[in-house]
Amino acid sequence: MYRLVIAISRLLFQMLGLRIQVDGARHVPRSGPAILVSNHVSFLDFIFVGLAARPSGRLVRFLTRYDVWHNVIAGPAMTAMRHVPVDRAAPAGAFLEARAALIRGEVVGVFPEAGISRSFTVRALMPGAVALSRSTGAPVVLVALWGPQRIATAGLPLNLRRRRPISIAVSPPIALPADGSVRDATIELGKQLQQLVDGVQQRHPVQPRLGCPDRRHPAHLGGAAPTAAAAATKADVPRAAVRPPDRGGRF
Repeated sequence: MYRLVIAISRLLFQMLGLRIQVDGARHVPRSGPAILVSNHVSFLDFIFVGLAARPSGRLVRFLTRYDVWHNVIAGPAMTAMRHVPVDRAAPAGAFLEARAALIRGEVVGVFPEAGISRSFTVRALMPGAVALSRSTGAPVVLVALWGPQRIATAGLPLNLRRRRPISIAVSPPIALPADGSVRDATIELGKQLQQLVDGVQQRHPVQPRLGCPDRRHPAHLGGAAPTAAAAATKADVPRAAVRPPDRGGRF
C-alpha cells in the first residue's frame, strides 16, 4: 500500500509539473530510528516529507489526526501504511505506538504544530517530538517545506496551476538539551525549525511582487498572510502545546 501511494504521488507530481528541490536528504539516517519534525503549511505536506526520506530508502510512519481514519478510503490505507492515529483528547496511545516504532528502528514523522499554520511561521508546538527523542534516544531531524501552500492550504482555495516550485530542506540531526524541562527543549526545537523555515522561504524562487498582496506568503517577509500574533488568536491549539516565548508569536 505504501509503495502504491508513492507511485500515485509521483504521478500527481508529473501531472502538476512540480519543480521539486530537496536539499539535505542525505541527513535522513539510512538505518535505525529517527524523528522527522516538519513545519506544516499545506494538506500535502506528508507527501513531501516522505519524499525527502526516499533517497535513504526509508518509509516514514506519520502521526496523524485520528479523524482521517473515519474516511472509508483513507482509513484502511492509513492502517496499511502503519501510520499512527492521534487523539488530541488522549494522546498517550499515539505516543506509545510511536515510541514502539522508534524502538523497532523505524522513522517517525511528526508535525508538532498539530495543524496548518495560517501565518506560515512555526506556531505553538506539541512537546511529543522532544519526549519521544528523550525516551528512545532517536535523533531529531528537521524538515522545512515551502511551496505546497500555493496548491492546497487551510482557508484558501485549491490552486492546481502547473510548474509550482517546491522547496524541501533537511537538517542534520539537531542538538537539543538532554536535561531540563521538555518545555524548554521544545522552545529550542521551535527556534531551530523556524530558522530552517526562514532560510527556505527567503531562498524560494517565488516572492511577493510589489503592490500584489500575497496571502500565501508570511507577513514578515512582505506577504499578506496573517501575522503570527494574529493567527495565534484564532488557531485551534491544544492546551499542552508550547507557545512561542516572543510576544509577536514567533519562535
